[in-house]
Amino acid sequence: MSHTDLNQDLADFISQSPTPFHATATLRSRLLDAGYQALDERADWQLESDGKYLVTRNDSSLIAFQMGGADSLQRGIRLVGAHTDSPCLKVKPQPELDQQGMWQLGVEVYGGALLAPWFDRDLSLAGRVSFRTAEGRIASRLINFKRPIAIIPSLAIHLNRGVNDGLPINPQTDLPPLLAHSLDPARDLRALLSEQLQREHADCANLDILDYELSFYDTQPPATIGLDNDFFSAARLDNLLSCHVGLTALLSAESEQACLLVCTDHEEIGSSSSCGADGPFLEDVLSRIVPDAAQRVQVLQRSLLVSADNAHAVHPNYAAKHDDNHGPKLNAGPVIKINSNQRYATNSETAAFFRSLCEAANIPVQSFVVRSDMGCGSTIGPITASRLGVRTVDIGAPTFAMHSIRELAGSRDPGYLTSVLRHFYNCAQLI
Repeated sequence: MSHTDLNQDLADFISQSPTPFHATATLRSRLLDAGYQALDERADWQLESDGKYLVTRNDSSLIAFQMGGADSLQRGIRLVGAHTDSPCLKVKPQPELDQQGMWQLGVEVYGGALLAPWFDRDLSLAGRVSFRTAEGRIASRLINFKRPIAIIPSLAIHLNRGVNDGLPINPQTDLPPLLAHSLDPARDLRALLSEQLQREHADCANLDILDYELSFYDTQPPATIGLDNDFFSAARLDNLLSCHVGLTALLSAESEQACLLVCTDHEEIGSSSSCGADGPFLEDVLSRIVPDAAQRVQVLQRSLLVSADNAHAVHPNYAAKHDDNHGPKLNAGPVIKINSNQRYATNSETAAFFRSLCEAANIPVQSFVVRSDMGCGSTIGPITASRLGVRTVDIGAPTFAMHSIRELAGSRDPGYLTSVLRHFYNCAQLI
């Protein structure tokens, strides 16, 4: 697949995935189309030695794996990890606000979002709604308004003269989006969601919405931009880019090796949930792939995890924010992320192995170390390594504007990373 075709597929994937629920549904659909079999955690599993399987948890996290043949586990599992969530604005449980003739919804900031770029954007709403069926059971479906239905207008500079000097944003009072004039006193969010549910799911007519998990998102579609098409701009590149790259590599992997892709929710808020990397999801699945505890330890000690999450490229306007010797560039290949305090799980062996993969794939490779006088973010890498004892390397595609409503990557980097991960899934020998 060419860089152009891959980026168009990435754009489609991002557009179909405005929330972690939709990202998981998109991953699941593409895996099913490729012949993967869906498993239910509540049922017994009968795994075949050459089988390909997927399992979801909470509708927002997914694990896909191919068994690879009778002896493949003895060679270790090739694991790629990413996350489905991104910083956003989530709707509160009782959000309705009627202020100055405007109908608004109160929101809560999810994750470490850059807030200023959310103003004056055409926003839509998507997520999961839960309801009681006619049979009295609790069920859930995904909804997505798709069209622009909300906006957060900026305050005019005439009334906010110091705004360009860095005035703070109050999430409680400054961020509630506008959805409509409040001319109708009976306007109700749950009624609106019930109508949308029926619109998208014909079998869900006239149901009362009991609860929901909804997020606003930017409706501007992804785009390849620049005079020479050097850049790829989109929402949620952190970390849907890695989810897509991992999926693409897995679907093109040969069948000889044991391979696994794990995409979990809640990374942006610490991963501590039943479906997050700090929860038992991956361990539970591995215990069913390798039921014997002692054998499972042996398999994991032969395995390796590539934790794929975006890396900070050196911004030309803010180059001083980087260590002079560790400034990753866009379109210069995947980045190995290193931190002595184990905010990243990379060590010399796993870094060397990843460099060798890049060399084998004829792909350039870079390194990132945060400035010694600045704090460092983290990933699912250290969490997974701590829970499983699996050797791990933290890597990612170089990115600008991370955690903005719209992020920027190099147009060639998704292809570079896909090629490396394809080599990883197919490699006969791990370290």
